[in-house]
Amino acid sequence: MSDNLFSNAFQIQSNAPLADRLRPKTLDDFFGQESILGNNSLLRNAILNDKVGNIIFSGPPGVGKTTLIEIISSNTRSALIKLNAVLSSIKELRTEIANAKERLLSSNRKTILFIDEVHRFTSIQQDALLPSIENGTITFIGATTENPFFAVNKALISRARVFSLIPLNTNDLRKIIEKVVNYYACLEDPKAIEITEEAISHLIKYSGGDARNLINALESGISITKENKDKLVFIDLSIAEDSIQKKNIVYDKNGQNHFDVISAFIKSIRGSDPDATLYWLANMVEAGEDPNFIFRRLLISASEDIGLADPNAIVVVQSCCDAFDRVGLPEGLFFLSQASLYLAISPKSNSTKSIFKAVEAIKTTNVSLVPNHLKNNASNYLNPHNYHENLLSQEYLPTELKGIKFWQHKNSGWEKNKYDDLVKKRKS
Repeated sequence: MSDNLFSNAFQIQSNAPLADRLRPKTLDDFFGQESILGNNSLLRNAILNDKVGNIIFSGPPGVGKTTLIEIISSNTRSALIKLNAVLSSIKELRTEIANAKERLLSSNRKTILFIDEVHRFTSIQQDALLPSIENGTITFIGATTENPFFAVNKALISRARVFSLIPLNTNDLRKIIEKVVNYYACLEDPKAIEITEEAISHLIKYSGGDARNLINALESGISITKENKDKLVFIDLSIAEDSIQKKNIVYDKNGQNHFDVISAFIKSIRGSDPDATLYWLANMVEAGEDPNFIFRRLLISASEDIGLADPNAIVVVQSCCDAFDRVGLPEGLFFLSQASLYLAISPKSNSTKSIFKAVEAIKTTNVSLVPNHLKNNASNYLNPHNYHENLLSQEYLPTELKGIKFWQHKNSGWEKNKYDDLVKKRKS
């Protein structure tokens, strides 16, 4: 029986993707994340000394979250239980917590409960963890591709330390390519791999900092390439392009990264940076974002961020939106680009938000009566059209709000010119 189990395990391992077979077993073999795993870092010392506390690992796919769990597992006396938030029920979670309690009472052995994709746990499931974390029954480790401060309950966040993992840099990815080449060279039936610099650069560029994506692409390229006459598996740019045809853009249209990217896009417009505006626009387009969503945000920005500094901005955006509806992709990219660039290089004013000051006045003051001279069919109303340049001294606010200023004008573009004109006319 045990021989069969060993044989089955070996067969599964031998058929596993190369990325899984090359998964680092120790911190010394782990590439990247120097900011949290450098020598004498808190996390490194905690792992090596079996002092890992409650942790949440956040970051995009392929940067080492699951690998760190495996390394923690090999460095701890605690039982490590793994659950996936997508597949695990509240009943299974409670069963594992009960087992952890029994384990602690019977053998004084602690339990590390690892929840992958913890952001997909419901609030009830996340709350179910809290008592066991509080009383020390379990040590909780979660992994998420989302921003945990938005996707995970605040109560759970407050009981864990968050470590943010970032995409791997060029040097780390080069080391991974070397590791793949060495792996094939050391097989029982070895393969000699030669990769051109152009192929290496392409694989690194389009891996998106994702080690798994890089290894899978390289494995695919090697598997489809026959040895040449020199017994070399030669990977050139053409093979690299076939292996990893499109960059793995970190973007989840239903997740926090979606909001982070659109936020960066709008803030780049607000900051009058056309280059950053185009970059974040391209990120969304390449990730398959709905153009209608982008146009909606552009329309908001045209009024919120440009506003009266250039009243024509909202007209331009709406025209580009209408043109996109008639043309579609790929030519519709011109309209997205034109609308985005127009806003980015336009003068800025957010004086339209003055409406919220007026709304607040409505909510916080007593009901204001319409002045008698402004009421319908009032006999003492003075019509501006009957006066020079349509201006005269007349109060339009309720008596109790006389003199208050709601509109906070900005000295920018069209708005500045119009405000200056208004002040001159009132003084004349």
